[in-house]
Amino acid sequence: MVSRFEIYLLNMDDTVATPPGDARNTRPCVVVSPDELNRHVATAIVAPISSTRATYPTRVEIDFLNGRRHVILDQIRTVDANRLVKKVGELDPESRKKILDTLAELFAE
Repeated sequence: MVSRFEIYLLNMDDTVATPPGDARNTRPCVVVSPDELNRHVATAIVAPISSTRATYPTRVEIDFLNGRRHVILDQIRTVDANRLVKKVGELDPESRKKILDTLAELFAE
């Protein structure tokens, strides 16, 4: 089972490779779906991580892979959990709070 705020390599290939380690096109992403959802369905809600320099209110800056990256909350998507190839990290408490605050603002009335 995946957990909220874990960072994974997401398999972006047209079809899921077998074994999962054979994915050719992967991108880092952070799981933003709640653990209650992650325990009961075979999907996860994820947000991509990018090295973009563009700053928007829907992008949260984090330290990842020895540099500054952004979690892009304006591009969240639901994916099959079997597309999450490999866990490569986890967000720190400050980044978690920023993401939750940004999501709450994004979906507020």
